[in-house]
Amino acid sequence: PPLIGLTTYVEPARHGSSEEVSALLPISYVTSVIRSGGCPLLLPPSSTEPGIPLSAVAGLVVTGGPDVDPTLYGADPHPETSVPRRERDAWEMALCRAALDDDLPILAICRGLQVLNVAMGGTLHQHLPDVIGNSRHRETVGQLTSNEISLLEGSGVASIVGSRTEGLCHHHQAVDRLGRRMRAVGFAADGTIEAVEVA
Repeated sequence: PPLIGLTTYVEPARHGSSEEVSALLPISYVTSVIRSGGCPLLLPPSSTEPGIPLSAVAGLVVTGGPDVDPTLYGADPHPETSVPRRERDAWEMALCRAALDDDLPILAICRGLQVLNVAMGGTLHQHLPDVIGNSRHRETVGQLTSNEISLLEGSGVASIVGSRTEGLCHHHQAVDRLGRRMRAVGFAADGTIEAVEVA
């Protein structure tokens, strides 16, 4: 089966009776790759040249997680923005750029979409309730919210799931200005960009 690279969280985690900072990932990402016929390869933050691990994989999944450091797109931190994970940000942005340079397929999910957009020079809305006036995209911290998404006709994702789909979300940030080569193809009912494709 093809190797599929997945970026990981770096967070404190409990292992038996001890707790230590760990490279980890929710198992749903791993099982989704396996069910799709791939073999998951975890790619924790590293100082390695990103082209080295990418040369071994057939595709890259940039996973969800905490907020992207706003200084990376020239903004001051919003009070609701989480503490930066700078090592992870730098690694994932380098992976995105290298994958795009090599025409490697990328699936960027939630935070991953935001990382990809920032890597290509775009910006983010740091706190969606300030923009749309409600917390619809993250109603309860720690719980996923159902969200209907309209997809642009003729886009790659629409050819797979149709013109409308339902997704689960838990984000208070979103794409603002699109980065280079980014094209918005999926939108929530309030106009929030929920999917992009590389043009």
